[in-house]
Amino acid sequence: MKTTTVTKRLAGLGGAKWGVHLKARELIKAGTDIVEMTIGEPDVPVSEALVEATVTSLRAQRTGYSNGRGEAGLLDALATRYSASRGRVFGPENFLCFPGTQTALFTAMAGVAEAGDEVLVGDPMYATYEGVIRASGAEMVPVPLHPEHGFRMQAKDIAARITPRSRAILLTTPHNPTGAILTATEIAEIGKLAIANDLWIISDEVYEELIFDGARFVSPLAQPELADRVIGVSSISKSHAAPGFRSGWCVGPAAFCDALLPYSETMLFGNQPFIADMTEKAIRDGSDVAPGMAARFSGRATLLADRLEAETDLTVHRPEAGMFALINVSATGLDGEAYAWDLLQAGVAVMPGSAFGDSLKTWVRVALTINDTDFATAISRIIDHANSKSREVA
Repeated sequence: MKTTTVTKRLAGLGGAKWGVHLKARELIKAGTDIVEMTIGEPDVPVSEALVEATVTSLRAQRTGYSNGRGEAGLLDALATRYSASRGRVFGPENFLCFPGTQTALFTAMAGVAEAGDEVLVGDPMYATYEGVIRASGAEMVPVPLHPEHGFRMQAKDIAARITPRSRAILLTTPHNPTGAILTATEIAEIGKLAIANDLWIISDEVYEELIFDGARFVSPLAQPELADRVIGVSSISKSHAAPGFRSGWCVGPAAFCDALLPYSETMLFGNQPFIADMTEKAIRDGSDVAPGMAARFSGRATLLADRLEAETDLTVHRPEAGMFALINVSATGLDGEAYAWDLLQAGVAVMPGSAFGDSLKTWVRVALTINDTDFATAISRIIDHANSKSREVA
């Protein structure tokens, strides 16, 4: 069987990273008591108001073909929202609508990088980034994100890896898996590098509304001097607890969106009108579930850190946003991969940090999205397991 080079570039990506998660699901199905902390989904259902908006739109027969760029009402809602939140004027011409952040990122990447190019991305990173970059034909260049800098990307680390082949910097703020938020100063320094080296900046901002108390989100899209080189991607999946609706967008220079539109239309011709109507309502009304999710996730992260650091030799990176926390498990004498498999035998499923890049080989990622009772059970099991491993090391 003959297949194209893109299938070979993507071969082997993805599957092995989810080994612990898949085994946990298998054990749970067989009746084993496992607390699953591997993946992050909103811990509340999509609001009834958005469900009703979808149903109303369906009953109004909003089921035909859409504009290739997106429905006019949604585009206007996005322009209004971004103009207000970024302090710059955005119009419908600055947006393209997609079924989720993933599709928006895939398409935007294809518009800025191709075979022979390089894309710089923070390590650790969201699990699909390597595949998205490789699918474009470009090579991924990991930029280590250091714990001593709060896992925030530093301009000097990017500068050390820029070559004549560099075409783009992929940012995630707030970050998955670390929950770090880039500061205005850090964004400005990265922006100067992008200008000096004629690089695009793609900013994945899907966790924008899950900001914890005391933290502040800043977007590269708010920097006027970067207006012609920043592309943002996002969706309502996290902010409105609506991942199954698959409704997202990219935002960027009008000329870029115009150039990308024919490529987008080879995959899909606009999003579904009834989904767009629901998304328009979500954007115009704001989220009634994001503040509660942020408060709960922040509280669980604090509880996890306080208890583990008081009762074990494990350390926790305290996130500023998002749905996850990181645990450094080096004190157990195991790397993150071995620790995750070992902890599974103790009844808790977590993600090995190495699934998100080489920088997290001695870490694991835990989801903050499970209910408080199960979360407390998981913490107790992690503590018992860690102390048993410490006795073995001693």
